[in-house]
Parts: sequence; structure tokens; C-alpha cells
Amino acid sequence: MGQGKEVILITGACGRIGFKAAEYFAKDFDIVGFDVALIGHLPGVEFVAVDIATDHSVKQGLEHLRENYGNKIASVIHLAAYYSFASPTSSNYDKITVQGTHRLLEGLKKFDVEQFIFSSTMLVHKPTQPGKKITEDSSVEPTWGYPLSKVQTEALLHEERGGVPIVNLRIAGVYDDDCHSIPLSNQMQRVFENQLESHVFAGDVTHGASFVHMDDLIQALGLCVQKRKTLPSELTLLIGEDITFSYDQLQRQMQRTLFGKEWKTWSVPKPLAKMGALCLEYLPFVKSGFIKPWMIDLADDHYELDISKAKKQLGWVPKHRVDKVISHWAKELKEDPVMWYDENKLKAPRGLARMGAS
Repeated sequence: MGQGKEVILITGACGRIGFKAAEYFAKDFDIVGFDVALIGHLPGVEFVAVDIATDHSVKQGLEHLRENYGNKIASVIHLAAYYSFASPTSSNYDKITVQGTHRLLEGLKKFDVEQFIFSSTMLVHKPTQPGKKITEDSSVEPTWGYPLSKVQTEALLHEERGGVPIVNLRIAGVYDDDCHSIPLSNQMQRVFENQLESHVFAGDVTHGASFVHMDDLIQALGLCVQKRKTLPSELTLLIGEDITFSYDQLQRQMQRTLFGKEWKTWSVPKPLAKMGALCLEYLPFVKSGFIKPWMIDLADDHYELDISKAKKQLGWVPKHRVDKVISHWAKELKEDPVMWYDENKLKAPRGLARMGAS
């Protein structure tokens, strides 16, 4: 424990966002990181094995925190949650995301907590149309299990926060300089391998979603903690880039940076797309694709954000743009495709190394 340093508790601390946040805050705070699986090491950070899905584990973790760091916490950055593209629903969304937050809040009642930051998602909102931006007051209509669990948890925090100030960050899709975005890395893979799916799209290619660079997200978290004594007691902010590029725009950028040319992406009827996705998923000797049949109905969803509230409350402005980083991904991918696939946990085709050299 550092001399005179305040304490920040980060849940999901061994995840990609949690680890970067722990590294960022460790310069000025004592960091305690909870995670179900402990991976990695950082100076000034104590990682503690805690499964937020179980009462006993959360109780043990918080007792350890109190015994070693006292009962005052400057900020709780709550990132631990369940997330999967395998299915649109799962009991884990309630067990881990909703109930996990509930048991964490219950345990924190014994602490003096200055701030609780919850990592929600822009996907809680009803999708919009190009040119019509979503604000924090826009309709909340989650379309599958992940955003639904975030809506339920936001409501839980509102009801049970007591006197603890809450910040709900509704975050766009996160990426970094090595990609590490499941949708974007899979789109990049389809283009790189010139798959059939890189020529067709089951929806309106003029629609798209907002993204945010990891460094900009960490900066937003830093500002939330820095301004914790002056922010409203309950605050919801959209965190994402204020320019949304369509699926077609990103696709063409990937094509240009990888091959120096573009090709047209054709819209196909959803029933046909679902049939194709089912074939890829269930037929023997056929490589399973990332796109699952249930995702087809969400292909038209468009998320375009008005981030003026984050600018006003935090002074936060994103410094990165996803379209500018694609060329860096393409360079890395062409130079060492095996490493890039491994880094992004993609299924590699045979002869992958030769593809980069060609």
C-alpha cells in the first residue's frame, strides 16, 4: 500500500480495459483489482481473485480490501460483466452482470465510497438512422441479452446506490492500435481472406456503429475520477467517437489499405443471409463463421452518438478515429498475419503466413 495514496477498486481488472485502467491509475492511486482469473502483473496493483457471481468470493475480496487498505475508496470502476456473441440470451447475464453488481453494492455498504463508475453500453439505446444522433435521453430499447443486462443493472444502481454517486458510462465499441475489437477484427479477416462474406451484407450498408479508442476511454475514466467531487450524484454519459462510419465506409477502407483497391459490398435479403449463416454453423467440413443467424436481425442497427454531454461534464474529447487506425491494422496484418490473428483470437486458415507475404 502506497504512502497516503487513495484507493481505487477495479472489477474485471485482468480484462483488456481493466488492465489498461489499472496501469493508468497506478501512478497516483493504490489499485486493487478484482477478477475471476488473475492474469498479468503491474507494479502498484494488487490483483485479487474474486468471482462476482458468488456471495462468498465477493465477501472475501472486500474483507481483504478493508483489512489491507481501510474502508475508504475513492472510486469503484466496475467493469466485470458477462459478454458473448455465442447466443443472444444467457442466464449468465443475470447471474454475473446484474446479480454480481447487486452483491458488490451490498458489500460496499460497509465502505466509504466516493464514486461508483459502471461500464454500460451505447447498445442500451434504440437504434437510430444516419444523421440522427443518440443522446443520453434517447429511447432505451435493448435488442439482445447483453444490453438488456446493462439496462437492468443501471436500474439496480439507481435504486440501491444509497448515497454513493454513480456514473453510468454508455460506451461505444472499444478498439485499440492492434484492433482487439471482435466485430472489426472479424470484418478485417473477411476482407483479408477475400471471403464471400466480404462481398455481401445482410442489411443496409449505409448503417454503422460508433467506436472508441482504448486510450480515449481510459482518458474518460481518468476524468471521471479526477472530477468525482464535483460531478452530479447520478450521471449518465455516452462515450464514443462523434463520427459514425457506415459498414460500407469501413469495409472500403479495409480493402484499400490491404489491397489498394475497393469492391462493392452487396446487400442480401435477411432470409438468405440467415440460411447462409446456418450452413456455416452446422454443416460438417464447413468453416464456422463469426456471424450467427441471430445477428442478422441486428445488422441494420445504427448507432450515432451525440457526446456533447461528456464534453460539457468531463471536458472529454476523443483524440482518435477508427477510420484512421485501419491502415495501421492493415500494415501489421500484412507484415505478420499469424501474430495478428493470434492477437485478435481469430481462426487462422491454412497457409496464413503465405497470405501476408503475397
